[in-house]
Amino acid sequence: MVDMGNVKLRIENIVASVDLFTQLNLERVIEICPNSKYNPEEFPGIICRFEEPKVALLVFSSGKLVVTGAKSVDDIERTVNKLIQMLKKIGAKFGRAPQIDIQNMVFSGDIGMEFNLDAVALSLPNCEYEPEQFPGVIYRVKEPRAVILLFSSGKIVCSGAKSEHDAWEAVRKLIRELEKYGLIEEEEEW
Repeated sequence: MVDMGNVKLRIENIVASVDLFTQLNLERVIEICPNSKYNPEEFPGIICRFEEPKVALLVFSSGKLVVTGAKSVDDIERTVNKLIQMLKKIGAKFGRAPQIDIQNMVFSGDIGMEFNLDAVALSLPNCEYEPEQFPGVIYRVKEPRAVILLFSSGKIVCSGAKSEHDAWEAVRKLIRELEKYGLIEEEEEW
């Protein structure tokens, strides 16, 4: 029985791609984007930083964006809406609502117990452990696709998930595997 009661997860970063379904004149856009940088010889888009919510955007002339640094999907939606309002002021026209696709979510967490990583690496399938290179076990979950870094302290980093639900499910699968191979004592039911 997988006990998720001690597990904690916190969103550290969300990366999303966005299609605004419009063409943008980046020379005009740079004028309205505070805290931004545009050097087309170095990079074909505008690098723009918002303070509230605290995120960074890559804005391309195709009307496509990459949003990074968000701590919630709501932050991404607020950022995109804020940018759209700014773009409307310079005459940008939008034929439809923006399409936001979550590309990657990164979570930090804690399983709430310590591990012998040598034993974990020898027992678990789908993992790598090279302590001379990196101090954690790299565990790959196939479905939902995610990678979990497990440290001896029980701290974890989960990346590659497309939703919070997927991250929790990936961690649940890791704990199930740890239990299956006797690396976690199963709680006795009374």
